[in-house]
Amino acid sequence: MVERVPVVVVGGGQAGLATAYHLRRLGLVPGEDVVVLDAADRPGGSWPRAWDGLRLFSPAGYSSLPGRMMPPWTDGFPPRDHVVDYLTDYEQRYDLRVRRPCRVTSVSRAGDGLLLEGPGLRLEASCAVSATGTWEQPFWPASPGRFDGLQLHAAAYRRPEDLVGRVAVVGGGNTGAQVLAEVSRVADTLWLTRDEPRLLPDDVDGRVLFETATARVRAARAGREHPGVGGLGDVVAVASVREARERGALVAHPMAHRLTPTGLAWDDGREEAVDTIVWCTGFRPALRHLAPLGVRGSGGRVAVGGPAGTRSEVEPRLWLVGYGDWCGPASATLVGVGRSARDTAAEVVAALGRA
Repeated sequence: MVERVPVVVVGGGQAGLATAYHLRRLGLVPGEDVVVLDAADRPGGSWPRAWDGLRLFSPAGYSSLPGRMMPPWTDGFPPRDHVVDYLTDYEQRYDLRVRRPCRVTSVSRAGDGLLLEGPGLRLEASCAVSATGTWEQPFWPASPGRFDGLQLHAAAYRRPEDLVGRVAVVGGGNTGAQVLAEVSRVADTLWLTRDEPRLLPDDVDGRVLFETATARVRAARAGREHPGVGGLGDVVAVASVREARERGALVAHPMAHRLTPTGLAWDDGREEAVDTIVWCTGFRPALRHLAPLGVRGSGGRVAVGGPAGTRSEVEPRLWLVGYGDWCGPASATLVGVGRSARDTAAEVVAALGRA
């Protein structure tokens, strides 16, 4: 049996919640007019699955979804569990009626709507918003050679005590710096980065980076240069990173050229033995459920347009929110997704003829 609803939002993390909030504000009833489907078994999106010591790199007041400020965190930048509690409360406060666990494995065309399917799921919608994020699609760079030790992506890292022996941390962004900072307290570490990491001044936080990244995207679209103070990939000096900097642990080395059974090697003959490699090399959009629609282009992205810049150019009944700058400046961040969610919700309601 097929359930029919006007709008389905795929994903119950920060992007899905922000979109559902704005759809609710525009008059759609959660659970009836708009259904949010989430593959996870608990609220919080990807945050409950992040490593234990993760810290936001913005103050709580600049890490909020639309409609409700994140409660203050007085001891530096908010930790992972504070974000999980906030998202849980946000979902309940606005009664967004998220269905979980409910994984969508396929979105296909069905008459004048879209058919969403998964285990125990057959749901037809007039419009769909994909907000599945990137966490389930960790990126592993191609590396010649073979390594016989322990390898894991940052998506699977939890705490330093789980690692073995000498640890190589690969990746020069905020994740790499934070993981290196805490692992280097208990193990001998080696930090490998593609480019020299840019550690921002102590008074520059994620709020400044968000504003700069937004201005840079807008300038690029207008054909103008915008040098700015930094980008979202630059390293914010959260407490653990500052402490690591003070004890001299933040020493970056050029990326190795290949793996060896016992470690890493460079073309100049240098070799380093390590027991564990943690790949802090980012993520790609988790969009496998959209394969039947044929909307993905080169690089795995979906061509989007419209006033919000989030509507699929191939399938006009589909919108995408929260995957990065290609569907909204800083839209993969807590503070940045609100604008894309707001504009997307307005387009969806207009498409339904309910403006």
